Amino acid sequence: MLKAENLQKTYRRHAVQVQVLNDLNLEVRTGEFLSIVGASGSGKSTLLHLLGTLDAPDRGRIFLDGKRIDDLPARERDWLRNRTFGYIFQFYHLLPELNMLDNVLMPAYIGHSLLNWWQTRRQWRRRAEELLKKVGLAHRIKHRPRELSGGEMQRTAIARALLMNPRVLLADEPTGNLDVESGGEIVRILRDVNRAEGVTIVMVTHNTEIVSATDRVVRMVNGVVIDDTQPKQPWQQPRLAAV
Repeated sequence: MLKAENLQKTYRRHAVQVQVLNDLNLEVRTGEFLSIVGASGSGKSTLLHLLGTLDAPDRGRIFLDGKRIDDLPARERDWLRNRTFGYIFQFYHLLPELNMLDNVLMPAYIGHSLLNWWQTRRQWRRRAEELLKKVGLAHRIKHRPRELSGGEMQRTAIARALLMNPRVLLADEPTGNLDVESGGEIVRILRDVNRAEGVTIVMVTHNTEIVSATDRVVRMVNGVVIDDTQPKQPWQQPRLAAV
């Protein structure tokens, strides 16, 4: 479904060039829950940003369903980021002045014209409420981020990432700011979403204790994939359904 081919990426820090990805190749299967592990600085987050078109490679290509996406016009990449990809980050990126319901609705605000939003607002509100219920926050929809725990804020971010029915969920250290119990709950929610809805998930983490819930683990060192394990059990096409 998602393929990275010969990716290279270099960043400049003052007068020094740092090569982050070095001729990296990776394939992500439709419907799988894939973990990418590795030490800090190995290039995990950079790879995730390239897969989701948040950044562009210096060299190499990225394909979605066989179609190249890294070189699309900006407007088409914006559409992909709003409709095809959902994003979860270590730092929740919730807007402090909005309550949880409005934070979850943000992708719909962005992805619709004013007239279209006005015509469909009740539908999107119902969906946001259903997602907040799914992640256990039905009682928190009017609360603001400062009133929630880290785990609750991350669950809100998951609901926001799922609002537009994405095909691919990209999670960058989703448990990095959480305690063990809260982190385990986040991974359980992601696993449930993957199994029940068929959403493909790519999760970057340095915590090898949480990858047992995933289908496959890829290990990165110095910007390359050095270990691409087989699925723990025969992989099957998941059931697809609306959230």
